[in-house]
Amino acid sequence: MEFDFFTPVREEIVAGAKSSNKLGASLRLHLEDKAFPDLEGVKIAIFGVLEDRLDENRSGEPFDFDDVRRKFYQLYPGNWHLQMADLGDIQKGETVEDTSFAVQSVVNSLLKKGIIPVLLGGSQDLVYSQYRAYDGVEHMVNLVNIDSAFDLGDADKPISNKSYIGKIIVTKPYNLFNYSNLGYQTYFNSQHEIELMDRLFFDAYRLGEVTNDIGSVEPVIRDANLVGIDMGAVSAGALANYRLASPNGFDGKEICALARYAGISDKVSSFGIFEINSELNFPTSNMLIAQMLWYFVEGVNFRKNENTISSKKEFIRYQVPVEDEVLVFYKSPVSGRWWIEIPFISPANNKLKRHTLLPCTQADYMDACDQVIPERWYKTKRKNEI
Repeated sequence: MEFDFFTPVREEIVAGAKSSNKLGASLRLHLEDKAFPDLEGVKIAIFGVLEDRLDENRSGEPFDFDDVRRKFYQLYPGNWHLQMADLGDIQKGETVEDTSFAVQSVVNSLLKKGIIPVLLGGSQDLVYSQYRAYDGVEHMVNLVNIDSAFDLGDADKPISNKSYIGKIIVTKPYNLFNYSNLGYQTYFNSQHEIELMDRLFFDAYRLGEVTNDIGSVEPVIRDANLVGIDMGAVSAGALANYRLASPNGFDGKEICALARYAGISDKVSSFGIFEINSELNFPTSNMLIAQMLWYFVEGVNFRKNENTISSKKEFIRYQVPVEDEVLVFYKSPVSGRWWIEIPFISPANNKLKRHTLLPCTQADYMDACDQVIPERWYKTKRKNEI
């Protein structure tokens, strides 16, 4: 069984929350000397992965997620109705490949059960295992990475936490449709990688672009199947940890907003927070991670289920002639969110097997009315045709 990989949560971590109306009292927990929790009716399953051997800057110091859990359990839930579980931790396997197999097996099983896996990770190369878990589950996958670097690396070299995206791109089966990076910082990325992102029609948003208008990237996250956050994308100041190298990055409010966007997306089916290592083991850092988890769960609780066919029938449809195209926009009367249609060209070898709605903003619609084709529509259409 794939759930045999887990070691349980220590009982003392839950102390102080089980007898109250805090989160620790409402979660189904995998505890020592207790049976593995029943996952029937569970919507979100949290687990840790204690693997960091592919971290290029690995310190070798042990790390755990005990204090993150302790702080998360002590938070009060919102007006929530879904059921959550904490499955415990996947320990390091005998080899990194063993750990990767365990992660892939668990995430794949949870996805098939309709449960959202939430990973607390060591090194971010674990995203590769998270992505591979979609093999046989989704035809094409959209990945959003909230990170200061693209992590493309050299795909010809062994995988690491700085090169896992390159491995995703070049390794069969080719399930990746789109990769989006939110919050990259130019000085952490070579011009070659920046140009490669553009040539592959991937989306890349600089830190300043995102922080100037955090809501502008909500449609990008809304279109993701899986979202990963590198804690290195958060400023050292927000983590109250001045041992870290980067003074620039998202602040606490911004990273929590992005986590909530991931939660509220009807399409996001797995979520991970990575690069939680010994250097991050400080009370403020752990509390921020706990609050990021809280905001993701908050978002899931307020999903609108607008991906269903019946919901889309209620959308308001707008047609906008632009140059030689007729762009078709849709607006939800419930949430006020916008989408634009990606056309299906039947004779072509489309990666997308049907008409697809791409999340967008009202500003994209207004630009189209001014005869400006939205860049994300163009990139998505081109990727579909290649």
